[in-house]
Amino acid sequence: MAVIHFDKNELSNLEYSLQREMLSTNRAGGYMSTTMVCCNTRKYHGLIVCPIREDDANNYVLLSSVDETVVQHAQSFNLAIHRYPGVYEPRGHKYITDFLYTPTPTLIYRVGGVVLKKELLWIHARTQLLIRYTLLEARSDTWLRLRPFLAFRNSHTVGKANMYADGHSYPIPGGVKNRLYEGFPYLHMQMNTPADFIAAPDWYYNFEYAEEIRRGYPGHEDLLTPGYFECRIATGQSVIFSGSTEQIDPATLAADFDEELSRRSHKIDFLSCLRHSARQFIARQGDKTEVVAGYPWFGRWGRDTFIALPGITLTQGDVKTCQEVIDTMIREMHDGLFPNMGTAYNSVDSPLWFFWTLQALEPYIGGPQAIWQKYGQPMKAILTAYRRGIGEHISVHDNMLVWASNPHLAMTWMDAVVDGHPVTGRDGYQVEINALWYNAVCYTLELARQGGDQAFADAWADAPERIKQSFLSLFWYDAKEFLADYVDDHGQNILIRPNQIIACSLPYSMLNDTQKLFVISTVRRHLLTPKGLRTLSPRNPLYKGRCEGDQTTRDLAYHQGTVWPWLLEHYVRACFDIAGKSFLPDAKEIISQFYEDISSYGLASIPEIYDGDPPHEQRGAISQAWSVGAILRIQEMIDTYEKEAAAPTDTPATGPATAATPATPATKSSATQKHSSATSAEAKSATKSAKPEKKQKRNKKNKK
Repeated sequence: MAVIHFDKNELSNLEYSLQREMLSTNRAGGYMSTTMVCCNTRKYHGLIVCPIREDDANNYVLLSSVDETVVQHAQSFNLAIHRYPGVYEPRGHKYITDFLYTPTPTLIYRVGGVVLKKELLWIHARTQLLIRYTLLEARSDTWLRLRPFLAFRNSHTVGKANMYADGHSYPIPGGVKNRLYEGFPYLHMQMNTPADFIAAPDWYYNFEYAEEIRRGYPGHEDLLTPGYFECRIATGQSVIFSGSTEQIDPATLAADFDEELSRRSHKIDFLSCLRHSARQFIARQGDKTEVVAGYPWFGRWGRDTFIALPGITLTQGDVKTCQEVIDTMIREMHDGLFPNMGTAYNSVDSPLWFFWTLQALEPYIGGPQAIWQKYGQPMKAILTAYRRGIGEHISVHDNMLVWASNPHLAMTWMDAVVDGHPVTGRDGYQVEINALWYNAVCYTLELARQGGDQAFADAWADAPERIKQSFLSLFWYDAKEFLADYVDDHGQNILIRPNQIIACSLPYSMLNDTQKLFVISTVRRHLLTPKGLRTLSPRNPLYKGRCEGDQTTRDLAYHQGTVWPWLLEHYVRACFDIAGKSFLPDAKEIISQFYEDISSYGLASIPEIYDGDPPHEQRGAISQAWSVGAILRIQEMIDTYEKEAAAPTDTPATGPATAATPATPATKSSATQKHSSATSAEAKSATKSAKPEKKQKRNKKNKK
């Protein structure tokens, strides 16, 4: 049985079914998303949501929904469901008996003696949605009526009835085309069978989007219907509706549907669902290949791109796509920075994650010299730009540490801003930025030496040791034995945050095993949950355990306790580096905590965030690239260490994942000299317990 399957009782319970959303993308920036009973609860929901121009990063909702009505003996049964203030009308969900996600979202309706199957299918690389209706059973002559609802507006807004919308329908083969406003493409709606189109343009008012209201946004919209299609459908017959930004030949629709469906992967278990989800984040437009950070409202983010990329591509062996994305980003690099959101060059960490991504790519393209030959120039350009200073906000001081400061903008991944001020202002030396900086410098220096670039090697020869000594001197908090989150002119900020785990997980680390062990222990005690790492310790008075409410309220909680799954990759990597294969049972337990999540919230995917407090409700975007990528990377680590465990003791483990093993730990600093007697065995023993708290203890132990 398919892993994502729901029965009639679950589907008819709106409190249950409206919390589960499906997503399908065309791999070109467009998508279809709605709840599994096809009732839109967000302004971002729609059957055709897509970009309309290459120079515009926004998505636009063209086709909001299609209402299906079955007609027999002059009686009509509307299979759709919409929410209006205080009421659902019609209530077609009561006719749904089954929902299947694989190979494509499929619903089965039963109305008396009529059984109708509905399959929704996006065509890859085109902005075209096909809906195939198959009449499985019927005792009498049956007619199918399809009424489209059009929005033609930015996905971040809601539309209202107005006198400027053009409700006129223009005949084309097999249907009509419509365009509500100038500047939009026409939406071509066509059928593969003879059908009448009855033009009857009209506004329907006050569609209610409950999720938008819950999140503090306007949540009521007016939609225009241009009319409806009507055709006879016989038992065993399939009728296909096509919505597209291009006119197509209706005679090809049946073959197009079958051909496209045959290419769909089957989402039959946890990992196949996540691999499918990973592929949905890739968007190709023209000569660009980009990563959509999350659905339904994120676009491309430079930081998210590099953090997510190894997990969503390389774990599936998709080296070509990985390189295409990197090459796209390099073409847009300016003064050592990559664009973060859209064309904003405001992220201090995006360029440093670029090096980490290259380290993951290295074993797939022939080793370090292949990386140096292809990417050596941008690597050197980034480091040179940082050392020289980038604008007024990024500089490398005499101590060789990176300083980033902007009073109006958070330049790290903790980037929420309220009323023009960063919520988690971290101006100064940030722990993960300088850990990434050290990793980038060491990696580039190693490749330069191997590649014979003596000039670069000489210029940067003393940088790693200077960075390391400065870092350990400034960041190690000796009293509690963990790393400060950032250091500014006032000294160490010692709020317990997860950024310090990145200093333990990178291929080149400034910490020795003992220091790593203390950081891991701190993170485990304060931040580790079954769903990821909290962004702040619950013992801190600033901690916020739930990320809900309007945008300001959510932004204030976004990095003040909210749980992020992507950080688990670095926690697990650090634990494996210390404990080796003895950490396998704990890593498997961490993965297992997500098994049930793919059948709730965003189907077949992992969301952006979770509440910091139990029961750790899913929040934010329903499908997030770096969340999915992190879980796939953890699975890759598990596979690698299982191979090692199964291999003879004198045979080293092989495979791409082993390339990320850190270099020999740095020499112990004076701040940690007293811990130097800790043995490797002690470290492994302590790290073995570094796993999420048990469910039965969680509610009591972590209660705010």
